[in-house]
Amino acid sequence: MRSVQVSKPNGPFEIVERKIPEPGDGKVRIKVQACGICHGDSVTKLGLFPDIKYPRVPGHEIAGVIDAVGNDVAEWKIGQRVGVGWVGGSCGYCESCRRGDFVTCHFTQVHYSTGISFDGGYSDYVITPTQALATIPDKLSAIEAAPLMCAGVTTYNALRNSGARDGDLVAILGIGGLGHLGIQFAAKMGFDTVAVGRGKDKEELAKKLGAREYIDSRSQNASEELTKLGGAKVILGTVPSGKAMSAILGGLDVNGKLIVIGASDEPIEAPPTLLLMGRRSLVGWPGGTSMDSQDTLSFSALSGVRSMNEIFPLERATEAYERMMSGKVRFRAVLTTGR
Repeated sequence: MRSVQVSKPNGPFEIVERKIPEPGDGKVRIKVQACGICHGDSVTKLGLFPDIKYPRVPGHEIAGVIDAVGNDVAEWKIGQRVGVGWVGGSCGYCESCRRGDFVTCHFTQVHYSTGISFDGGYSDYVITPTQALATIPDKLSAIEAAPLMCAGVTTYNALRNSGARDGDLVAILGIGGLGHLGIQFAAKMGFDTVAVGRGKDKEELAKKLGAREYIDSRSQNASEELTKLGGAKVILGTVPSGKAMSAILGGLDVNGKLIVIGASDEPIEAPPTLLLMGRRSLVGWPGGTSMDSQDTLSFSALSGVRSMNEIFPLERATEAYERMMSGKVRFRAVLTTGR
């Protein structure tokens, strides 16, 4: 099989031939059909976690078909269409797991990070634990399903856990790889959806995706415009910019919440009086488990939410990754194996 691996931290992508592996106990082998390229893949590419064992194959937005199962696997069958995301697993015992904090779980050996703990989806085949699996509905193709395993579940899960209700004003900050999904999810959930982007050229697309209103942050003060609309119950921050998130905090209504899902090294500046006087809050949301991914896929299939993708063959993984990292991809990049 072909795999695209990284041999060392910050090393180049290498296309190599490997023997097709056999699944061990409690694991399955997936014939990969599509794998999204996500900013989170830079963790493996750049060696940002200390315990990554190289060479390592990145890729945590996987869609394919089970073609072999290991011992002690009863609930999953050969031929099932499945997706695999980034983070999952739960010991179910320690306090960390009960509150969803898998990073500091006392039983971290039962957890996994696709493309970090084990090889990911930049490959023809991948071995995964059964806890990582989510069923892909028939209405979704592999290419449509793959980006939902990280970008999709992150936006969907953040919104459904935001506390917003039908009719509440929800603003989506950014109309990129995460934001174009966030607009769709928010609209399909029944929220009064406002999109905030840079430039008038994005207005038509934002409204086509489901936004009722569009705010151009280049020519308008987004906080003031949201306040004129009554203030946002939730602002979903999808952009990798702490500065942009700081600038829009004033658009929150009383008890409003800014949910951060766009990663950035820039600090977010939140005036204490703004938080105190309106009981406003600032939180982050990292993604979800395999069950959350299952819910995301099901909701997307039923509601018509779809990722907009640029497609690349596996051999062009380097080009696809670089386009994604530079922000040139509109909106998600997906590798296909031709399998």
